[in-house]
Amino acid sequence: MTPVPPRTRRRGVPSAPVRAARRLGEVRRAQLITTYGVGAMIAVENESFLVRGIDSWDISEAPLVSEPRLSRQLGVSGFRLPPAPAQDRARDGVRAVRFPDMYSCPECKQLQPFRKFNSSAGKAECKSCQENLVPSRFVMACAHGHLEDFPYWKWVHRGNRKDSGTCGGRLTFRADGSTASLRAVLIGCSCGVEDVSMEGAFRRKAFRDLGIRCAGLRPWLKDAPIEKNCPEPPRTLQRGSSSVWFPVMHSALSIPPWSEGIAKLVAPYYEIFKEEDAASISAYVRMQKLLRHHPEYTADDVVAEVERRRAAEAAPVEGAGSTEAGVQARRHRQEIYEGEYRSLSTPHPEVADRDQEFVCEPPVTPVGALRRSYGLTQVMLVKRLREVRALQSFRRVEEPSPADAPLREAPISLTKPNWLPAFEVSGEGVFVRLDEKRLQSWEQAPGQITRANRIRENHEKLLSARIGGSGKPIPPSPATPRFLLLHALAHILINEWSLDGGYPSASLRERIYGDGGMAGVLIYTATSDSAGSLGGIVAQGEPDRLEASLRAALHRASWCSNDPLCIESEASGADSLNLAACHACLLLPETSCENNNILLDRATLIGTPDGRTPGFFG
Repeated sequence: MTPVPPRTRRRGVPSAPVRAARRLGEVRRAQLITTYGVGAMIAVENESFLVRGIDSWDISEAPLVSEPRLSRQLGVSGFRLPPAPAQDRARDGVRAVRFPDMYSCPECKQLQPFRKFNSSAGKAECKSCQENLVPSRFVMACAHGHLEDFPYWKWVHRGNRKDSGTCGGRLTFRADGSTASLRAVLIGCSCGVEDVSMEGAFRRKAFRDLGIRCAGLRPWLKDAPIEKNCPEPPRTLQRGSSSVWFPVMHSALSIPPWSEGIAKLVAPYYEIFKEEDAASISAYVRMQKLLRHHPEYTADDVVAEVERRRAAEAAPVEGAGSTEAGVQARRHRQEIYEGEYRSLSTPHPEVADRDQEFVCEPPVTPVGALRRSYGLTQVMLVKRLREVRALQSFRRVEEPSPADAPLREAPISLTKPNWLPAFEVSGEGVFVRLDEKRLQSWEQAPGQITRANRIRENHEKLLSARIGGSGKPIPPSPATPRFLLLHALAHILINEWSLDGGYPSASLRERIYGDGGMAGVLIYTATSDSAGSLGGIVAQGEPDRLEASLRAALHRASWCSNDPLCIESEASGADSLNLAACHACLLLPETSCENNNILLDRATLIGTPDGRTPGFFG
């Protein structure tokens, strides 16, 4: 990772000394999407930087990542891995810019912009005290993604502000250590104003009372114009707070026919072939000898595959008459999940001498006992799978929601990109499908509908608040008895397999198929380390072991250490979007749950103590 790009030589102008770009450090490619993506702050020793937009990245050597179904959903031509520069080429890779600009010296207590400390090149130290500087602990952001330094001068001079906007004094920052609260963090000024504590800076109306509005700054985008008249009130955030950056990511599993055969072979070249005619494609195939290792295919097969992909991209999504981008995205998302559900429900055995990214087989032992005792009509062992995860945008202050307007999603480039950063992971998993007849009978019970309606009403209130009276339709909440059951089932299995199989729970992920007549759960490992391909999760899917796991998991779910408060809760979790679910029974690490640990109810599994609401598993 490097700061700003160096100056380039213009034609006809004598070359000036070009300062080599400073290498700040190294970040794993996956982290540039999940943790330190565009717009996120990253600490490097005693400095802080902001990752710049993808339009400043050098992707000349960044590998392509192909996933046609996900590309269609996100409206891009493809994906690329974040660049990884060679050790001797510091100009390549991801750019960063210093943020926040305000630093303080722990010795002389000065609080001022970084440049005023006159630090030596490549260092962040006070020139006078020879002490390492400390980046500002506080920043200011709004729900539209704008970000700027905390207005220390206005904060300390409230009630004593000059018309000129400055008093000529120097700010100081000190923490007396008398308490861990913000009351002990004091901001002063040499003009004689009494030191002011940071207490109250995190109040929602703190800046409104001072007349401070969002300035519409986007420092992660080079030369980005100021977005004037931003209506969102700014908020104070800790520099290292998770609220500073919430990634908006999308993912898809690679399934047949896209994941094998001629489709996989054509995928890296599709952007080249997309606008060419059949003759040009055939000539390119022959000249580049693309099929020299694949004698089973011909140039005509390549042309036919290109035509098939063109037709698939041009085909409208069923019911996609609306021009609303959010509605279109949800329909594409539903299309992706339905395709995965069909593939997971259909055997795709491993074939010798074929490079397969998706292998899905039923267990050798019949699942009759699981059907009778637990209502599982199908179990599939997913021995090989590939998942692509792409970063589309990000949020600040409030975590992403299906109702977010485009303005609430901060862009990762100044102009609409035709590609997005993504990474691919391989793993394995187990897919289970519930008996549809038994499920329909259970989910129509009045008690189940009442509990699900309680969560759905709270969810729809939250979605309506996010829309903010714009008149746009509220996206439907997935909080149905079926979804709550499948979600809770995935969580108890992840917890059980983490204990029984030795997997860290953070390395297991869920994928819930509970809409449009689907009734399945995929639990899989998709990590970049060895924990994703050791065969342990597939072994957990064998009927005998799965039955034992279910029995143990349901036994654990029948009693929570927070009961009876947990099972009798009328609302729990963030924004009251859970019922019987807490950290002692159902909640998982954020990396494991695709729904941010909301829409959970343990009573769907084991019922309520009074017997009025039956559990699916009795």
